[in-house]
Amino acid sequence: MYSGVVEGVGPRYCPSIEDKVVRFSDKERHQIFLEPQSVHLDTTYVQGFSTSLPRDVQEKMLKTIAGCENAIITEYAYAIEYDAIEPTQLHPSLETRLIKGLFCAGQINGTSGYEEAAGQGIVAGINAALYVEGREPLILGRDDAYIGVMIDDLISKGTLEPYRLLTSRAEYRLLLRHDNADVRLSQKGYDVGLLRQERYDQFQHEQDLKNKLIEIISTKRITSKDPMAQLLIDKGYTNFQEGILIIEAIRRPHISLLDFLPFLGIEMNERVAMQLEIEIKYEGYIAKAKKEANKVKVLETWKIPAEFNYDLVPHLSIEGRQKLSTIKPLTIAQASKISGVNPADIQVLLMALTNKKQPSAV
Repeated sequence: MYSGVVEGVGPRYCPSIEDKVVRFSDKERHQIFLEPQSVHLDTTYVQGFSTSLPRDVQEKMLKTIAGCENAIITEYAYAIEYDAIEPTQLHPSLETRLIKGLFCAGQINGTSGYEEAAGQGIVAGINAALYVEGREPLILGRDDAYIGVMIDDLISKGTLEPYRLLTSRAEYRLLLRHDNADVRLSQKGYDVGLLRQERYDQFQHEQDLKNKLIEIISTKRITSKDPMAQLLIDKGYTNFQEGILIIEAIRRPHISLLDFLPFLGIEMNERVAMQLEIEIKYEGYIAKAKKEANKVKVLETWKIPAEFNYDLVPHLSIEGRQKLSTIKPLTIAQASKISGVNPADIQVLLMALTNKKQPSAV
């Protein structure tokens, strides 16, 4: 067990004003925002002024802010300290390695923030229910959802401070877009029983329409006599000598799929049309991201037996052996993400797993 505060340092992503004074001692000023709490209340929240100092000190500090000389404090600031387990002791399902059937979520896993707790909570809840039913757990990959990024970070790398999920932590950000959440997660939600049949049927219908539309725009050319030609002329396109495929036109800047929809005979809502437009305009980048993600998926097929004895594997680095023995990764993909396990260790481990003479690998 360890505290959410390491060596007296507060959380990195929501530090107190006294922590900021220490960390940014070279700065002469600090922005503070006065935020009305509600149209129904006359109270104001002082954003950027978080503190855990005594009440009398808080009162003196507040009155140094211009405009707050006569302010009255109705709720004093406070700090919390919590204990956390070592998240590397968790499976990707958020089940603990030490106690079967026990699933952990939220701050106890070393995270901070409501979104992080909610993301873990739904995964732990789903997997607890699946465990009771004797079904396989739901595991979200790093290219499936930001929740998958967070859980993989926690169980593979651990954390020495309250973890916050930032978009910069995801290497496949181009795949984790808000517009394609239904494409990424609808099937998974349906399989575990969280997506109603009506909503799932709607999703399937939308994808069928999208596939039909892709077929049309990939084969239909716009010529100078086509009614759609004026749309392109208005956008500055004038070369209709051989015509242009609609899908090629959409790849150009300032030309939208929505402009062509009224001419194509398919009733499709704007949300799905915009989803397809993004896929078309960024097709090359998206394909590259998927290729990188698939490389990792190959490593995920290399399972590591739970009883695998790393002490019997020659040529592993000392740190790599220690980290692997402690964390006990389930796959090569997970092992490759552990801090202190280098690429040479992974190659040695792969050879050991394919060597039938390795007793513990059998």
